[in-house]
Amino acid sequence: MSQERQPDAPTGKALPGLAHHPSYFKPDAQNALIRAVAAIVAHAPLFQPVMPKTGKPFSVRMTNCGRLGWVSDQQSYRYQATHPATGHPWPPIPDILLALWHDLSGFGGDPEACLINVYGATGRLGSHQDRDEEELAAPVISVSLGDTASFHIGGVARTDPKAPLRLGSGDVLVMGGASRLAHHGVDRILPDTSSIDLSAIHVGCRRVSLTLRRVTRLR
Repeated sequence: MSQERQPDAPTGKALPGLAHHPSYFKPDAQNALIRAVAAIVAHAPLFQPVMPKTGKPFSVRMTNCGRLGWVSDQQSYRYQATHPATGHPWPPIPDILLALWHDLSGFGGDPEACLINVYGATGRLGSHQDRDEEELAAPVISVSLGDTASFHIGGVARTDPKAPLRLGSGDVLVMGGASRLAHHGVDRILPDTSSIDLSAIHVGCRRVSLTLRRVTRLR
């Protein structure tokens, strides 16, 4: 595991609750994660989400594991217990990701959802907040695999300045505290920045992000 780094906010000051862990997962652990994700995709196939109302497709494919999964269709953004195409429950979150959560989250409850985004060479994700969860005291923890992402993070307001951050294969990003509702996104994928093979997950896959979230409040 690597040493934590505190990324800068757009103002140049540290953003409380935001922590970048470069190379948290070494190559052997990355390959174990790839095998785990490939097994998840075999049971919960990748699907193409679309924007509510407009029906515009995302540039990434996705699936989920855990008790709940995040979906987007023309009706809404939401969490649900079943795959939108198969109707089956999502596969469980792998132990290696549960261990990551307990190591870095500082939160008493388990994650309930892990959103898996699969990027091709031109994939991106517009600036957004993760705010569909009830439990905002829990952080969002993401893992990057494959080519480096040119990532940005801003503030709670969409118009706040944004700071760049590069997320390489094996990196982990924790967004908690004051950064929990920060706007963030992926501007582009930097080609050929990783030699890790993601073809077992999807043909043409260049990057995968795994995002752990707690959805419901602890009782």
